[in-house]
Amino acid sequence: MIQDSRVDAFIEKSADFARPILQEMRSIIQEAHPELEETWKWSFPNYTFNGKIICSFSAFKNHCSFGFWLGAQMSDPHHILEQVGKTAMGSLGKITTVSQLPERELLITYILHAIELSEKGVTVQKKSQAIDKPEQTSLDFPEFFLNAQKEGASFDRLSPSQRKEYVTWIFDSKTSETKNKRTKMMLENLRDGKSLHWKYKK
Repeated sequence: MIQDSRVDAFIEKSADFARPILQEMRSIIQEAHPELEETWKWSFPNYTFNGKIICSFSAFKNHCSFGFWLGAQMSDPHHILEQVGKTAMGSLGKITTVSQLPERELLITYILHAIELSEKGVTVQKKSQAIDKPEQTSLDFPEFFLNAQKEGASFDRLSPSQRKEYVTWIFDSKTSETKNKRTKMMLENLRDGKSLHWKYKK
């Protein structure tokens, strides 16, 4: 696996407690499959296989996170995954020490399972009923969206209708490229406290 220099910088700039955790997660991912590609999306490390996101990790003030894009569709016989909302990607929860990570071989097994699902064409399932309930909108966003935007303005500061606009706009994307672009724009807007249609409001 070719390492992305942006991930090197991200780990180096992370808090002291986070660096060994991030390094261990990165090492496990690299060992799992030689063809996983390390890249940078939504301001944190992501790992793709044949252009499709498999997993990602990030670091925050007091914890680190690790998630699978298809976590909600993955089998979890060892009960290591948590989910946030109906469409959330599977997460290992809040990690504060290396010892809280699953055993290396176990996590590798889960990564390979995620790759297998991706290669079979499994996708993140949409839950239209989640969009119809504004009070649940923020919870139905994949966890990595929530984690990324926590660094800027909060998604929850928007009105229910504004949140619904963003959710609908993101999940109506026809391609992953469009979804990526829209998510990036959403995060930039949130950092400035802007709604989706802020340009058209007086």
